[in-house]
Amino acid sequence: MREARRYPEKLKDVFDTHAHLYDSRFEENGMTPEMILRNAASSGVTRILIPADNETTSLAACEFVRKYDGTEGVELFCSVGVHPHEASSYSPEVEERLLDMIKRKDELKIRAIGEIGLDYYYDLSPRDVQKEVYRRQLELAYENDMPIILHERDATGDSIDILRGLYKEGRLRENPGVCHCCTCSPEIARELVKMGFYIGFDGPLTFKNNKKTPSILENVPDDRIVIETDSPYLTPEPNRGLTNEPANVVWVADKIASLRGRTTEEIIGLTTENAMRLYELI
Repeated sequence: MREARRYPEKLKDVFDTHAHLYDSRFEENGMTPEMILRNAASSGVTRILIPADNETTSLAACEFVRKYDGTEGVELFCSVGVHPHEASSYSPEVEERLLDMIKRKDELKIRAIGEIGLDYYYDLSPRDVQKEVYRRQLELAYENDMPIILHERDATGDSIDILRGLYKEGRLRENPGVCHCCTCSPEIARELVKMGFYIGFDGPLTFKNNKKTPSILENVPDDRIVIETDSPYLTPEPNRGLTNEPANVVWVADKIASLRGRTTEEIIGLTTENAMRLYELI
């Protein structure tokens, strides 16, 4: 079995802002939580946010944080929410249980609502249902003064129109959240930044034939970039083909550094500071 390549230098204070550490794919590939966090620490990762995509994984994310926070010196945080794929599962009862978690956000280390948004690539929930659930969770974020983690795929028009409406009404926070694994146009990325959003970059930025994501990066200022893995998915080069894990987030930082003519250490420093502001940890 091919071994994952590790970054040749010892880096410090890296923040992986998006990793589904409760995902069963880790266990299926023989990776325990302790192993994942040990590898992360060996790459300089000191903070990880674990996002959710439905009620069950919201509970799983909170439980993972409760059980493993501080392992190998890695601080863990989480989010709660319902992904567009799971929008059909949303109900007043689910919302009430999410709110119960949000009321305990400091205790449970919940730093955002998400992933939420629209996904017209798979259409696993009807589009009208996706839009309704997206709007409702955006309202929850505003009412509870929390940033969101935005998932959008092949639905830029509807997604940005909903955000524009809330922005004009003054119902988006100054820090509305992050566009995770951003795949929109450079123009829309600039508009999201204007609204206050951070932009998340992950493995696809490193893919050799990917021209789109670097063009998005060109339109995002330094103070709005965060790095993420989306583990166990979207493994970056040079480990593409292996199960992704937070240790690989340094390769995303390295690619941003090469595209911006900066050092990897500089990119890690600014993206960690950005992530701390995004999740309101400073």
